[in-house]
Amino acid sequence: MATRTKAATAVADENVDETAAATTDSTSTAGAPKAAAAKTTAAKAPAKAPAKKAPAKATAKAAGAKTTAAKAPTKAAAAKASTKAAKADDDDEEIDASDVEVEVVAETPDAEAPEVAGAEATDDETETTEKEGEEALPTGALVISQDDDDEIPVYSSTITGATADPVKDYLKQIGKVALLNAAEEVELAMRIEAGLFAEDKLSNSTGLSKEVERELRWVARDGQRAKSHLLGANLRLVVSLAKRYTGRGMQFLDLIQEGNLGLIRAVEKFDYTKGFKFSTYATWWIRQAITRAMADQARTIRIPVHMVEVINKLARVQRQMLQDLGREPTPEELSRELDMTPEKVVEVQKYGREPISLHTPLGEDGDSEFGDLIEDTEAVVPADAVGFTMLQKQLESLLDSLSEREAGVIRMRFGLGDGMPKTLDQIGDTFGVTRERIRQIESKTMAKLRHPSRSQSLRDYLE
Repeated sequence: MATRTKAATAVADENVDETAAATTDSTSTAGAPKAAAAKTTAAKAPAKAPAKKAPAKATAKAAGAKTTAAKAPTKAAAAKASTKAAKADDDDEEIDASDVEVEVVAETPDAEAPEVAGAEATDDETETTEKEGEEALPTGALVISQDDDDEIPVYSSTITGATADPVKDYLKQIGKVALLNAAEEVELAMRIEAGLFAEDKLSNSTGLSKEVERELRWVARDGQRAKSHLLGANLRLVVSLAKRYTGRGMQFLDLIQEGNLGLIRAVEKFDYTKGFKFSTYATWWIRQAITRAMADQARTIRIPVHMVEVINKLARVQRQMLQDLGREPTPEELSRELDMTPEKVVEVQKYGREPISLHTPLGEDGDSEFGDLIEDTEAVVPADAVGFTMLQKQLESLLDSLSEREAGVIRMRFGLGDGMPKTLDQIGDTFGVTRERIRQIESKTMAKLRHPSRSQSLRDYLE
């Protein structure tokens, strides 16, 4: 190691000699009577270079010189000497290194290059310290921002190299977080509890000192970070539970998101003092969140949660009896097993039916739809529609053969115009006569219409 130090010193001496020679040549070329009296000395200054620190700084002191031509070569020599000394220090961090101090007597007191080099070394030292001081995130998850105040990590919504499969991308993202053991879960739970206590203290207490408030805010933020860590490490548990409920009316990613809500609830309610694993406790909250979401969102027609539970129980009993009996159980057999009436069993079975779209394609070609095979009980038969139209025309022709008052009374009495029959009093008020007079007009007009000459054309519609 001492040999390397001596080599660095020798290189520095050689650079000083080159500087003096360059100064002499510059002075003779300029022809000045008093050529540069540049005095260059190299001295050893023992200095111990600490581990992982920037190399020793080379300094140059400029005193009054008589020639300006020597300034540039002197700067170069000083910078070069400092670089050589820095390399020697980097080779061995535990030995004493020599700082090379170059003293130049120049006409103008300008020696800034070594100071710049020293400033650059200081910047490098600062960067190294900052990099070493960076604390790795406890979750190991993707983070898109984290400021100097240790704010809560923000999970990235995108993944580098994302594919067209969102499920695959999500599984890739949550797989970056390491699983936790029991001791780590307890530690995180304690930090979460402390954070909740600090948040409650901050919201309910007044007149706290700045130092106490700053401490409480730090504890609250630490609790949020612990909560984020515990959540991220158990996201794979939600995926494993959500797989059991696929194919029941909800998308797989929707089931995962609902399960994540249950996981958040489990993190907030977890009591580490009971001695159970967090996954054992969280499983029940995740299942509840998924089943409630399916009850509310999976069906086109929403069914109350308590009725959904009855439907699921009936389905389980029905499957079990199908295996035991080898056939479909009857409503009476199901009622005895479920302790309910057969009518109630039929009603629950009707509620449990899944709706089918009328536009569901049928056949291999899909040229027809399910709705094409369902009878519309309210539709009018074409033959009946034609007969009704012809009857209306016949009635109109018969009424045209009557007087205006007689035709008006018949139309209003039987509702032939608007389908709303009227009483004798209402018709009398319309024509300004008594109800008895309207009854007489109606009786006389109906006798005319019953005459064979008029009624013969209408008898065919009575058959």
